[in-house]
Amino acid sequence: MLKPILAANWKMHHGPTEARAFFRDFLAHTPRVTGRTVVFFPPAITLRAVQEALQDRPEFLTGVQHVHDQASGAFTGEISAGMARDAGARMALVGHSERRTLFGETDEATGRKCEMLLRAGVIPMLCVGERLEEREQGMTEQVVLRQLEAGLAPLDAAQAATVLIAYEPVWAIGTGRTATPEDATTVHGAIRRWLRERVGEKAATMAILYGGSVNRGNAKLLLAAPDVDGLLVGGASLDPSNWTAIVNA
Repeated sequence: MLKPILAANWKMHHGPTEARAFFRDFLAHTPRVTGRTVVFFPPAITLRAVQEALQDRPEFLTGVQHVHDQASGAFTGEISAGMARDAGARMALVGHSERRTLFGETDEATGRKCEMLLRAGVIPMLCVGERLEEREQGMTEQVVLRQLEAGLAPLDAAQAATVLIAYEPVWAIGTGRTATPEDATTVHGAIRRWLRERVGEKAATMAILYGGSVNRGNAKLLLAAPDVDGLLVGGASLDPSNWTAIVNA
């Protein structure tokens, strides 16, 4: 997977009709993308519409925002890793802060989800990050590495090396506050060192993305920071013009 990796998390925005309108604009102004990987994480109900819009643009990948940690069962409203793969998803977000804080997703559940996704042939993007009070108490590295350890716990070294990591400080998501490139480099460096102990030399090629109030004005600076291999973008990915600028940053 080519770096940098630019990932659009649409959250609960853009149904199928809005997605088709988005891509009419985005694709008209975005020539063939090379030298990087671009991924869209639309709502599950919109996934098919996104894939249809991108059928002539194989350089763009699609994923889902969430899967259950069981293969099947009486879990109304949920989708499994196998279902996501059957629907054409190449990736899935795991442990996004909104899933953790609003829906009670635990550290241990992220590990089960990463394991289920890899079994299904879907690449997990494991999200980690600290809350503002944890940052102010100097607990950033402790929290991030705890989440990282739990998310990769069920995996052997070879499996763990295939997981994408996204550092998303909770205090920077949707707040307009963004970690500086220096902040991102510091945390990404700590993640990389931990990964080196966990998976060995393959840690050097693992992708660590930054997310949290990324926009067209700061994307290039963040991408230029050491150990920042890509961006996971929320609100700014919803507008075709803004997303085009970030994809080309």
